[in-house]
Amino acid sequence: MLAAAQALGLPVKLHADQIADTGAAALAARHGALSADHLEQTDDAGIAAMAAAGTVAVLLPGAFHYLRETVKPPVASLRAHGVPMALATDCNPGTSPVLTLPTAANLGCVLFGLTPEEALAGITREGARALGLDDRGVLRLGARADLAMWDAASPVELCYWLGASPCAGVVIAGKPLLSC
Repeated sequence: MLAAAQALGLPVKLHADQIADTGAAALAARHGALSADHLEQTDDAGIAAMAAAGTVAVLLPGAFHYLRETVKPPVASLRAHGVPMALATDCNPGTSPVLTLPTAANLGCVLFGLTPEEALAGITREGARALGLDDRGVLRLGARADLAMWDAASPVELCYWLGASPCAGVVIAGKPLLSC
């Protein structure tokens, strides 16, 4: 199925190694996947393959929390291999009723030991990269202007409050919306 998707030019993303190390992270890398999600059980070989392929690791701390998992994603190994780490809510009614990216950022810091800077990159630049949206997630000339503006003095403050939404405004395609 992954080879067929590739042949059709469809981007590949995989749910990988959440419950057991099945080699899914390495499989994702072999097929040039944009991302591999969960990764709690991924070994160093899978992480090295992801690094070589440029596959983004998508960490889902809401699912980890609500499923009461005990094995954390191998963040130190992801860092050591230079694998970009995105953070997402994995919002769904069965395993992750997390609605906001600031909550995912908080949980990523508290549960997985990410730095606030890593969490902020994870919900912006690396999140866009995991979706194949290279024109978003960064502030630069020529990038699409989809912005959430936060009433926070630093990434630490954005990641600190659990349940608060310090959103001060939203811009979509360069057009300001009145509120969050």
